[in-house]
Amino acid sequence: AVVRDALSFLLGSRGLPVMAFDGAASLLSHLQQAPRPIRGVFLLDVRMEPISGLQLHEALIGLGLPNPVLFLSGHGDIPMVVEALKKGAFDFLEKPYSDNTLVDRLEQAMAVEAASVADNAAAMERQARLASLSEREREVMRLIARGYAYKEVARELFISVKTVETHMSSVLRKLQLSSRHELTRWASDRRLL
Repeated sequence: AVVRDALSFLLGSRGLPVMAFDGAASLLSHLQQAPRPIRGVFLLDVRMEPISGLQLHEALIGLGLPNPVLFLSGHGDIPMVVEALKKGAFDFLEKPYSDNTLVDRLEQAMAVEAASVADNAAAMERQARLASLSEREREVMRLIARGYAYKEVARELFISVKTVETHMSSVLRKLQLSSRHELTRWASDRRLL
């Protein structure tokens, strides 16, 4: 409790928002009721009772939470550190650590988490844009992205060149792209070809 309070005070004094829990069970109970997505970084001590920090990390993974996890330990050994990092822990700091080192690593973990959230939001937006295409627009998009000329697309789909141009214009508008070249790169990056 003393360490938890000291860390809460330190992080709060550095302008970082803090939620402290008196153990793994309290945190897990809170997480089960919390709305998704859950934002932030988990700062865990390895030695907690009755559920250790490593066991709690497993439970967080089981809940599907991708948030960075930063471990603190005065008793970490190399196999323990390696295992935690293999399971996706952001970092493992040994006690005693400097306040500045801890805050710096937390801020870096928060930046990683924020970037991940932004990437997920962008991916969802791209998926929504792709879903807005009609089946015919998807067909035109795939053929154009594969390098077909408008005449070849028209022949392949038994439609007029003008209809291909109309669909292509709609595809670019819906996907918020500006050119055929950009469409090809966009489709290739998403393995839509």
